[in-house]
Amino acid sequence: MSNRGEQKRRHRRIAADIPVRISTIESERDPWTGRPYFRASQEVCANVSRGGAFVRTAELLAPGRRVLLEMSLPGGSQIEAIGRVAWTKRALTAGGPIRDPGVGVEFLGSSTEQLAALEAFLGGPPAERAGED
Repeated sequence: MSNRGEQKRRHRRIAADIPVRISTIESERDPWTGRPYFRASQEVCANVSRGGAFVRTAELLAPGRRVLLEMSLPGGSQIEAIGRVAWTKRALTAGGPIRDPGVGVEFLGSSTEQLAALEAFLGGPPAERAGED
């Protein structure tokens, strides 16, 4: 990551290797049957901050999609957060497959207790209010 990208961040981001379940909140329409469905998959969170997370996944979701993230932090804390896909990463290597594809998810809300558990994991002061930035 360039220094410019780091300067734009509001929250300190740490590298991680955390199991995460990512689920869509709004349904999609199956193009063949027209039936609504929801996506849910077990993935890996590669880095996390108070403001969001990068989730490695081959099932890229469009920016703007709202999702539910369920993370199991080391030490046993469970975090559930509503988020919004802020961006997708489709990095192609020269003549090769996609390298480290995924989605950047901005956290929109969680409970005060879960935000405090995330802050403790990140090594910072606990959040005082849900939704605080």
